[in-house]
Amino acid sequence: MFRIQTLNSIAAAGLKRLPKDRYEVGPEVESPDAFVVRSQSMHEMSLPPNLLAVGRAGAGVNNIPVAALTERGIPVFNAPGANANAVKELVLGSLFIAARNIVTAHEYVRSLDLEGEELARAVEAGKKRFVGSELPGRTLGVIGLGAIGVEVANSALGLGMSVIGFDPKITVERAWQLSSGVQQANSIEEVLRNADFTTVHVPLVDGTRGMIDAARLKLMKAHSVLLNFSRNGIVDESALLEALNSESIATYVTDFPTAEFKNHPRAVCLPHLGASTNEAEENSAVMVVDTLRQYLEQGNVRHSVNFPDTVLPRTRPDRVAIPHANMPNMVAQILSALAAADLNIADMVNHSRGSISYTIVDLDAPVTEATLARIQSIDGILSARICPE
Repeated sequence: MFRIQTLNSIAAAGLKRLPKDRYEVGPEVESPDAFVVRSQSMHEMSLPPNLLAVGRAGAGVNNIPVAALTERGIPVFNAPGANANAVKELVLGSLFIAARNIVTAHEYVRSLDLEGEELARAVEAGKKRFVGSELPGRTLGVIGLGAIGVEVANSALGLGMSVIGFDPKITVERAWQLSSGVQQANSIEEVLRNADFTTVHVPLVDGTRGMIDAARLKLMKAHSVLLNFSRNGIVDESALLEALNSESIATYVTDFPTAEFKNHPRAVCLPHLGASTNEAEENSAVMVVDTLRQYLEQGNVRHSVNFPDTVLPRTRPDRVAIPHANMPNMVAQILSALAAADLNIADMVNHSRGSISYTIVDLDAPVTEATLARIQSIDGILSARICPE
């Protein structure tokens, strides 16, 4: 019986995929083998010694101590692309909001304490203040061409916009999905110089923190709009505030309100609505539950942010899964321990990612606890477990 503790409310569509005869699931589960989390921070949590995996029902993992878990040989799974359509729709809606000054126009009408002809005259007199622009012929810059960025870029082409994109690490899968009509930029600076609207879709990591800084903001056109549906730290807020105050850019639209921007006349702040649709929550829950099940039951790894994708079709009931340091002679030592126990290897796979390697071995006979302990004692082995049939 696997024990899974939910740290937030997780869509029932996902949790239903965990068979009740094999999983105990809920917020009160003790000594969990895995956590499923949405937004709750895990950084200050005391993690149980038997923890095997963490699943994030969403894309970003800033609320999860990934480095600490990696050191313990614990994979962190997420749901890349599961909320892509929801975020894409919000970005497209925000393009219209910014282009047509919809928020400020709405606030103006709500401020009119008038009725009848007086209201009509005030509306007609005030609408000149909110003249906007149409999207066809404008250029959208997309920084980050992952699941969301690709969908935004392709959809913007359908709206008649020109699109320029930049992502030095675009995957083959995303490159196939990206429309040939998207112009390839060689740098972030090239995107910012050419775009009327720029939307950012990158994870918040050390290399992207403060990525849109003062120097890059100065490259943007005075009428340009910056959209941030990634994370707060992507944009240097003090530099952005100066750019808005000096009118060197026109508008900032973000899904991450802060005190500096929530009441700023040139900012539109939304309450982190990116993945807040029933469909996105269900898609994310289903995706992360399925990957967790694959790992817990079969040892297979897909959609992990810290482990290499590693999948071995199961040919035998007896399987061991072994995360270990990516260093010479590790696989040989594992195989020697199995050979010493007179265990024949039916099939195996080993993949690496950064400092981590992961090995799955199918055997012709069961692994004893003594043999498992011998593998675990090898220097560089992070953990080792038997995957139940």
